[in-house]
Formats: sequence, C-alpha cells, structure tokens
Amino acid sequence: MADVAQLRVTRAAQIRKQPQDEQPWLVESLWGSGAVGIIGGAPKTCKTWLALEIAVAVASGLPCLGRFRVPCPGPVLLFTAEDPPHQVRRRIESLSLARNADFPSLDVRLIVETSLRLDRTQDLQRLRLTLANHQPKLLVLDPYVRLQSADENDARQVSAILSDLRELSRTFHTAVALVHHARKNAGRNPGQALRGSGDFWAWGDSNLYITRSHDSLQLTIEHRAAPAPPPLSLQLLAPDDPPDQELSPICLQLQEQSAPPTSPSLQQRILVYLRDAGSTPHRTLRAALRVRASNLSDALRELETDGRLTRTPLGWTLASAP
Repeated sequence: MADVAQLRVTRAAQIRKQPQDEQPWLVESLWGSGAVGIIGGAPKTCKTWLALEIAVAVASGLPCLGRFRVPCPGPVLLFTAEDPPHQVRRRIESLSLARNADFPSLDVRLIVETSLRLDRTQDLQRLRLTLANHQPKLLVLDPYVRLQSADENDARQVSAILSDLRELSRTFHTAVALVHHARKNAGRNPGQALRGSGDFWAWGDSNLYITRSHDSLQLTIEHRAAPAPPPLSLQLLAPDDPPDQELSPICLQLQEQSAPPTSPSLQQRILVYLRDAGSTPHRTLRAALRVRASNLSDALRELETDGRLTRTPLGWTLASAP
C-alpha cells in the first residue's frame, strides 16, 4: 500500500473554465469537440458513408453534409475493418469530388493493418502510440463488431472497451466515432435499438443514428451536453449508371422535409360538415364530430361572431352570403 497514491481532488471553483475561444464543436450541431460516440444504424443504412462524410469535412474544413460548419479542422485517423484500403480510398475520393475538397492534400489517414482488436492489450497499446504520433482531431473506428472478440451483450466486457476508448480520447484530445450496428426495428428511441449492451447508448457524448424510411434515410442526433436538433432527411446521391473506371461524385445529400399535414381545426370541421349536411342541431353536430360539448359551443360562438354561422330553429347552418 506504500506505493499507492491517493486520488487527486480539487474544488469545483478551481477547475479551469472553458476558454471563450475554445470551440465546443468539432462539427457544429453534429459532433462535439473531443466527444466520443456512436454512429449507429441497421445494415445498409449508409453508416460508413456518414462516417466518411464527417471525416472529409473535418480534414478539409468544408461544411459537413454541405451545411454543418467545422470550426477547427485537422487530421483524421480512420480504420475500416470491413473494407479494403483501396475501396475506402475510392469512397473518400468520390466524396471529395462531390464536396469540392482537394483530395491529394486531404489529411485523412488510414490505418492499413489487417486487423485491430480493442480487447487485446498489444493492439490497444499500438493504437495509443499511433494516436500520440498523429494527434488526430477525430478517430473513426468502423465497425465495432470487427474490432473485438468480446460478447457485445456482456455489459462488463463492453464497458471495459468503451472506457479504454474514452481514456484515449481524453489523453490525446481527440474525438472518437465508433460505427455500430442497430436492430432494424428502432422504435421511438433509436439509441435503444443499438445491438448489445445498453452501455453503447450511455457512453456517447454525441450519437448519430440512421434509420431507413421507404426511399429516404433519417438522421437522428443526440448530445449529452447540448440540445438535439430536429431529425434530418438524407439521401445517398450517386450516378444511376456509373462508368466502370471513371470516378463519380458520391455524397449524402440533405433533403428538405415537407411540413407534416396539419389536422383541420374544429372550426374547419364544423364548416365542412354543415356545408354537406345543412342545418344541424348541437347534439347531432357533437355526435358527428366526436368532441366535447364545451369545445363545440366555443367554436360555434366564434364562427357565429365572425358571421360564418347562423343559429336557426332547426340548428346551426352556414350563414348566407351578403
């Protein structure tokens, strides 16, 4: 016990404030500066494309997805366990072409080892040395299932791996984006659809979830320390019939979402019903529209005051045009 030091402790007021010139965002509204988190989604929902979009934006300083500003660009370190380096290069080059980024000078660095296992002490130490040497703004690991041999349903094993990644993030001041699979039926909260232990959802400072809805993709954003923006609609834009050898621009495109149809107001429903049915007593009108008597009375009085309805011995009817 003589060699064991006590834990370091300081008063809250003595903690250094965040400098005003220190950026809280790596990518505004999408990913916090130095944040760890998940890019999650079911198979074939463009998770890797989204991770590469973020990588190209951070490395180039150009807006991510054409919209989200990158305040402090810098190098990106990337390991894709399922795709060979030449395929990753082609994807990044296609994205660069679509985003008008200079691909030859783009500082996205690929780890080209055949495997990287986060649950192996030697591999974790090699990753630590690599981060120390390259000092990336962002580390992208894709996907989790190929980066370890632990049971993803075992909270203890998962927690150990995620804790190591957070420690690396804090030590080297780098953000970490971990691509992870989700079940197809996400339900209301896509974070709960991530495969395996609930630690994945709880771990993230910034989480991005992609779900498929018919022909479009929906991007849901979560932050631990900032409000979440509304969901976004995405579409992968690629040539319908690309040439065999020529490089084509490919990117994820934000789609403008049309406003959801609004339900007609009670006043509108009353006017439509009376137009078709003619004079109608209060009781019959209430039964037909299935509303509370007090709400119906208030709406009828408002329409009467506006000169749009008239009360007759047979009930309520549309006012005659002057």
